[in-house]
Amino acid sequence: MPATTAPFGDTAIPTALQEQAPAIQAIRRDLHAHPELCFEEVRTADVVAQALTGWGITVHRGLGTTGVVGVIEGRPGPRAVALRADMDALPMSEHNAFAHASRHPGRMHACGHDGHTAMLLAAAQHLAANRDFDGRVVLVFQPAEEGGGGAREMMKDGLFERFPVDAIFGMHNWPGMAAGQFAIKDGPCFASSNDFRIVITGKGCHGAMPHMGVDPVPVACQLVQAFQTIVTRNLKPIETGVISVTMIEAGEATNVIPDTVTMRGTVRTFTTEALDLIEQRMRELSHQLCAAFGCTVAFDFHRNYPPTINHPKETAFVRRVMQALVGEANVLPFEPTMGAEDFSFYLQAQPGAYFVIGNGDGSHREGGHGLGPCMLHNPSYDFNDQLIPLGAAFWVKLARDWLAQP
Repeated sequence: MPATTAPFGDTAIPTALQEQAPAIQAIRRDLHAHPELCFEEVRTADVVAQALTGWGITVHRGLGTTGVVGVIEGRPGPRAVALRADMDALPMSEHNAFAHASRHPGRMHACGHDGHTAMLLAAAQHLAANRDFDGRVVLVFQPAEEGGGGAREMMKDGLFERFPVDAIFGMHNWPGMAAGQFAIKDGPCFASSNDFRIVITGKGCHGAMPHMGVDPVPVACQLVQAFQTIVTRNLKPIETGVISVTMIEAGEATNVIPDTVTMRGTVRTFTTEALDLIEQRMRELSHQLCAAFGCTVAFDFHRNYPPTINHPKETAFVRRVMQALVGEANVLPFEPTMGAEDFSFYLQAQPGAYFVIGNGDGSHREGGHGLGPCMLHNPSYDFNDQLIPLGAAFWVKLARDWLAQP
């Protein structure tokens, strides 16, 4: 397979991937200009499906509402591997003003899912044109990672029953890490994501006559402080947990003590055991503290995404592929983040691993970008298009090496 040197030191990338990069970049920028939110990725799915079909790849649509699955058959073989890219955007306004900035106010590809889709499309084009491998590559273009649980919904629609695989792999761009580098770790790498809503009910009255009512506001203040003792005094010191009360809503006038206070927030952990403990203690404190002050409480706790836990064997395999592609010095240990990722649902059902590719420091952005940093979920973010051939080369090598295993 002819190769040429990429803009990442001595990394060798197949010439065909370099030559197709401008066309894939055009697709990426088109997707960036037309972002779609979770389960609304109709246009995005059309673009993906049309590209795959044009390259002779069998396409299946409708899993998880707007998901797209492409199947590339090589020579007859017993193995199959799944590669996943997410497609949805975020409900936020873009500050960039370059030509491919979002054309839809309130919607933006601020997490690089357009780039993830582009890298997997580039790999798909190459694999479809060079089917000299044994087995099957399943391309999973997933909707609704940003809060919708698209991975779970694709599985509900029979993803792994209809397209059996030995393992599934996913990749996310990582701003601040140099382009040309990768990072991975086994075990927990992304946290669980959970929301809570607590409504404390007292008895409203005149703000100048607090003795005539039951004020729920100081109860909420006490509860915020009490929650922090769960992490510092109930959770094992070597465990990791975050409880953040991010919204408190109460009152309509400065001289009126309200009837109710509503508290909302998020909880993050790396283990289900820690999450069970935190939820139990939050529930107990809410009921007991509110009762002590003469209030009632409604406590609602919702578990969104489980922790993302990489499988050791598959993690070691990915690390070897990375090292072969970019050298051992450019494969870093990934520092776990309390951010969440719905790839976790796949890893509960199948072996696999999730990892990151460096997106650089933001210097890749063209004139017209916003003044903010090029970080995820930032209105001045943009994906680094230099990663398209590198990410594609990685996916191609991963698929080939996985299918070549005995």
